[in-house]
Amino acid sequence: MSFIVLRDIYKTYDTGYQALRGVSLEIEQGDFVAMMGPSGSGKSTMANILGCLDSPSSGMYLFNGVDVTKLSRKQKALLRRFYIGFIFQGFNLLSRTSALENVELPLLYRGVDKQIRHIKAMEALEMVGLDKWAFHLSNELSGGQQQRVAIARAIASEPMFLIADEPTGNLDSKRSVEIMQLLQALNNDLHITILMVTHESDMADFAKRELHFLDGQIQIDKPKQENTKEGITDDTESTLDSSKTTAQAMLADEDSTLLQGANDVY
Repeated sequence: MSFIVLRDIYKTYDTGYQALRGVSLEIEQGDFVAMMGPSGSGKSTMANILGCLDSPSSGMYLFNGVDVTKLSRKQKALLRRFYIGFIFQGFNLLSRTSALENVELPLLYRGVDKQIRHIKAMEALEMVGLDKWAFHLSNELSGGQQQRVAIARAIASEPMFLIADEPTGNLDSKRSVEIMQLLQALNNDLHITILMVTHESDMADFAKRELHFLDGQIQIDKPKQENTKEGITDDTESTLDSSKTTAQAMLADEDSTLLQGANDVY
């Protein structure tokens, strides 16, 4: 079974507006998908549903074999916390907080020990080339550097799925290419599955697959390049299995409702 499976997804708001109209889609582990379309086409609604920030009106959404549509709000929060990373156009960094502390935030929410948080955050900053800027405040960094911090924050928790919403929207062309090369490297080297929402076709060229939305439906679904990877390695599978075990261990001290939620998800 594919890593992500959508079947006949509809989204209708209380006003009667239908944002999605019967979307079916499969995404494999390790894929890099660019999602494009004009404003109002449904791509942002689709990204929110995939990120468990919104729910479909009808249809089925399977995340690594789990039916997300049947999860409670708390269970969806757990799934986001442990398995999904987000990168936003506006960076969403705390301005008077160091780069290191910004990257540590999702690990703090997980209840990770301070020393381990520090190590993982530094490793993530090193991966994006900003370890020497770890103790600089985010408002002292350039736009490109701030987006790199945002990417480090997203990957520090070792997510299975990364959603990037217009990650180059606030950057110049040179910095945009640098960020896309970084995302491409994370996808190729760490096998992180990436979904990127973008209006820019030249940025979409960095992806392996391109989806075009129009009027709440997928109009075009095409590969961008030949996928030469041999698939997920044994080491990668081991890492994914380990992340599930670690997540449940972290929940051991939480209340029984949240613990039951984690057990129901995995």
